Amino acid sequence: MALSAGERRAASASSRLHAPPGAPFGVPSHAMSTTLLRAGRVICPVSGIDGTGDVLLSGGRIAAISMKRGELSAAGAEIVDCDGLMVCPGLIDPHVHLREPGGEHKETIATGVAAAIAGGFTSVCCMPNTTPCLDSGPLVEFVRLRAREANLARVFVAGAATVGRAGEQLAPMAAMKQAGAVAFTDDGDGIANAQMMLRVLQMAKVVGCAFMQHCQEPTLTQGAAMNAGPLQVKLGLGSWPSIAEELMLERDVMLNRAVGARYHAQHLSTAGSTEILRRARAAGQPVSGEASPHHLLLTDAACDDYNTNAKMNPPLRTSADVQALRAAVADGTIDVLATDHAPHTEAEKARDFAHASFGIIGLEHALPLYVEALVTSGAISWPRLIALMTIQPSKLLGLDTLGLGTLRIGAPADVTVIDPAAQWNVDLSASVSKSRNSPFHDRSLMGGAVHVFVDGTERRASLAAQVV
Repeated sequence: MALSAGERRAASASSRLHAPPGAPFGVPSHAMSTTLLRAGRVICPVSGIDGTGDVLLSGGRIAAISMKRGELSAAGAEIVDCDGLMVCPGLIDPHVHLREPGGEHKETIATGVAAAIAGGFTSVCCMPNTTPCLDSGPLVEFVRLRAREANLARVFVAGAATVGRAGEQLAPMAAMKQAGAVAFTDDGDGIANAQMMLRVLQMAKVVGCAFMQHCQEPTLTQGAAMNAGPLQVKLGLGSWPSIAEELMLERDVMLNRAVGARYHAQHLSTAGSTEILRRARAAGQPVSGEASPHHLLLTDAACDDYNTNAKMNPPLRTSADVQALRAAVADGTIDVLATDHAPHTEAEKARDFAHASFGIIGLEHALPLYVEALVTSGAISWPRLIALMTIQPSKLLGLDTLGLGTLRIGAPADVTVIDPAAQWNVDLSASVSKSRNSPFHDRSLMGGAVHVFVDGTERRASLAAQVV
């Protein structure tokens, strides 16, 4: 189905008039401090750097990089000893729920970006399932204003693809892009109507942004609470079959063959989904997928005893699914990592399992959980992990055009310094997020961000409060 003349005109106007996609939200561009990160393992997947060196941050930019120890110096620079640490581009999370407007009792933009900084993320992209949902230019601008007030991490917006995320009427995607939206999604709900899905893909192609799909065929998940299987039967809960995810993903891939939009499958959870994505990529389709920490580490066994902190959307699956997801990350089928940070109050998680809210907080603990699932397990290397958390999400959202996700000279000085040997335990009572919903409390972790710079300004200087 072709776009209407009005939709084409709106998209054309947007492409001529809108500000550069992803104009930074929440961080001033006039930082003047100078910092020398000395003798760290410098990793930049874009330039292929991986070795001991120095990185100079000045005027909010990457000013110089030297792979010769002690070569760089700058009068008056603050020197940070990075011996034994990793220096990499600032981490980017393309899938978070900041809950504002309308859900401030769970999270606010201010508390959400504070949690991001605590986890080493310098940029996040927030989802539109707020109240009201982010389906117009003014609401995108609202997020921009609130992020500026928080003044911590950069905040980008994924606008709703349909009005009210109801799947019935195309949202003003061109106007939202002009206001700064970097992608589109109805996250929290998949677009069930095939005709509407086709229109969304067509418009996404015209405005030049990725569409990010929450793959859930709704007629197969009515009353569902957890993965279909023996434990679900034992607990007497509604079943959520793998096919509910795979059916929508397969349909979308078929619809997109003739469109060629940038299509991204969010928080994949099944082995079957990895096969669908692998085939589509092999056929040359511009499709990608993401995995979240909980789906790479946990199985539906975590739901036993009606543990509502393990209630996810999509649900935790089987060990075979976990291994398939890790393999898909290892072979490049899944090329983005995203937390799906989803805060909920204690009361919302205290309900009986069938009625408790879906979701988990993820920003503060994602990095070491990814390390456990992917690096310690031998699936991928540290440089590959850094790529999956920096330049890959940057490309997905078009932020690479702003220089984010790289340590190239002249790029914004967004830098994360990681201590790969830091040992610490998750203490949810000390969480920076406003919510505490996670099954990882008291889990022993290794690795974490110890310094975080955004636009050259240090936003975090220690992991000491959490290190064992």
